[in-house]
Amino acid sequence: MSLLKPTHPSLTRPLTRHLSRRSIIAAATGLAVSAARGNYAHAQISPEDLPDASTGLQQIMPSTAPDLKFTDQTGHPLSLADYRGSGLLVNVWATWCPPCVAELPSIAALAPQLAPFKILVLPVSVDSDGAQAVQPFYKSHSITTLPILLDTDGNAPDLLQSNGIPITVLIDPAGRMVARLEGGANWNTPNSIAAITQLIGTKPVGGNPSGSKPSLSIHPS
Repeated sequence: MSLLKPTHPSLTRPLTRHLSRRSIIAAATGLAVSAARGNYAHAQISPEDLPDASTGLQQIMPSTAPDLKFTDQTGHPLSLADYRGSGLLVNVWATWCPPCVAELPSIAALAPQLAPFKILVLPVSVDSDGAQAVQPFYKSHSITTLPILLDTDGNAPDLLQSNGIPITVLIDPAGRMVARLEGGANWNTPNSIAAITQLIGTKPVGGNPSGSKPSLSIHPS
C-alpha cells in the first residue's frame, strides 16, 4: 500500500466532506456555473460543521513530495521544488467544491500564524477558469493572506494520489511529505497549529511565535 495513503483511513472517514473524482466531474460542469455567478455553494457546508484539522491529520512516513507544478495569477510557472527550505502546507481546492469553500477561510486565517515558523501556505486551485474564478472568490471572502496559485489542468489530485478534493499535505523543509488530510477541516485552531508545527518540525523565528512576524511572500525566496 502506498505510503501516500492515510495509515488509518477510518480516522479520516468522519472528515470526508470531500468530493470524489466522479463528484469533481459533476461539480465542474454544474457548480462551476454557480461559482462564476458568485454563489460558491456556501449553503451546502457550514464552516461550523467542520472538525478540527488536528483530529484528522495523518502522519506518514516521510517521502519526497511529487513534482507538482502550478502558476501564479500572472502565469509565472512555479513548483513545489521552488520552495525547498521552507515548511509547506499545500491545499488543493476549487471554488465549486463546497468543503473547500467552507475550510479556505480558516486556512487564510492560519497562514500568518504559521509565518513565524517559516511555514508557507500554498492553496492550489484546480478551477479550469483559473484566476477568473479565484480572484472574485478571494474578494467576496476578504481573503488577503493567501496567494493565488493555479493548476488549471487539474493534475494535483492525481499527483498526490487522492480520490478527490480538498486534499492537504504538509511538507518539511527538506521537501518531504510528512502528513496529509483528505476532506474539509477547520485549520485555524490552537491544536491544528501545534500539530502542523510539530509535524513539519520548524522553530519560530527568534524563538517567539507571538513576536513580530516576517512578511509573507507569494514567491519562493
